[in-house]
Amino acid sequence: MDQSSSANVDIKKKQQQEAPTPQNTPIFSAPINSSVRPSVPVIEEDMETIQTQGTRESVLANNPQLMAMLQGRLGNLVGAPSGYLENLGPDVRRRVKGLKSIQKKHSALEVEFQKEILALEKKYLELYTPLYQKRAEFVSGKAEPTDAEVEEGVSDDEHEDEEDKEEDDDEKEVEKVEGIPEFWLTALKSHPQFGEIITEKDEEAMKHLVDVRMSYFDKPGFRLDFEFSPNDFFTNTILSKTYFYNEELGYGGEFVYDHAEGTKIEWKEGKDLSVTVETKKQRHKGTNKTRVVKKTVPAETFFSFFTPPVAPEDEDAEDLDEDDDIDEKLELDYGLGEELKDNIIPRAVDWFTGKALQYQDHGDQYEDDFEYDDEDDEEDEDEDDDEDDDDDELPAKDEKAPECKQQ
Repeated sequence: MDQSSSANVDIKKKQQQEAPTPQNTPIFSAPINSSVRPSVPVIEEDMETIQTQGTRESVLANNPQLMAMLQGRLGNLVGAPSGYLENLGPDVRRRVKGLKSIQKKHSALEVEFQKEILALEKKYLELYTPLYQKRAEFVSGKAEPTDAEVEEGVSDDEHEDEEDKEEDDDEKEVEKVEGIPEFWLTALKSHPQFGEIITEKDEEAMKHLVDVRMSYFDKPGFRLDFEFSPNDFFTNTILSKTYFYNEELGYGGEFVYDHAEGTKIEWKEGKDLSVTVETKKQRHKGTNKTRVVKKTVPAETFFSFFTPPVAPEDEDAEDLDEDDDIDEKLELDYGLGEELKDNIIPRAVDWFTGKALQYQDHGDQYEDDFEYDDEDDEEDEDEDDDEDDDDDELPAKDEKAPECKQQ
């Protein structure tokens, strides 16, 4: 068997093991932390097998046209009817049609379920809004919390620390500060995903971010509004980003993400954080004179969030790698919007103080506790064996055992 046919067989086996994705399943979903810890298998293959696999992979890697052709042919096999249903008897086929009728009724209920969930989210957003408005006033310094609100916000373990800090504050002069400086910048930087996309150059502009809020509208989707105080970077006071869903619901009755649109940022002259100006010297061959050429290139910045990626309209087999890259960008972009809507805006103070991270880590620690049960059991068995071996070293009957001190 030659290398091309071997590669064909291997890829077919791999594709047959993967379940086909339903046609109407949502394409993108908010990123979640995987609870599955990758395991390292024990390698027992001989060198000949490893070399063969390496040869097959190198053939495919060095021949993108062959890879595209194989993927195209195998893609036609995914979801193809097996002929099993057609070979069933008429009575069985009749019962299957009855099952389809039940499924249609179930799908209709799923649609109503999702619509009611959306209506409930809109209802409670109206109840949350006054709280968000008061939070914005505290952050900007337009209002001060009452003594009762301060008392409610202090947990039992914070009382002693607060009393010590108040004594220290009385002894020294404290500069008065308006509101809570850099509240939203700190909250966003605490979030793992947003912390990665906020650059040092962004921070000076992000210090002017005074509020982040969200809203629903009649069509399926939601809008995020970022309010900024006057600054040296752009003239906009509010930067918005809207996430749209398809009118038709998906396979399970859920809303399917379609695209996003962002506000065009009106940058002040020389303050555009989305580009970097590169300066190069060019020498004329004839006159030997030099000139300075300036060129603007895209720069990494948080504010690219308001220029979301766009899915290509035409799909071409030659652009598979580019399509995969676009899919990743679209998924990341949608996930950031969902994180703001569901986690950061409702619990902004917890992200500001770092409490939200403690809850995130708690889930990972909990999974770790149950990840290596087999190894723990083996360690326990080893300890039991060691205890059996140490029976001869136990204290004599008249000897007192070492005292066990509880801490």
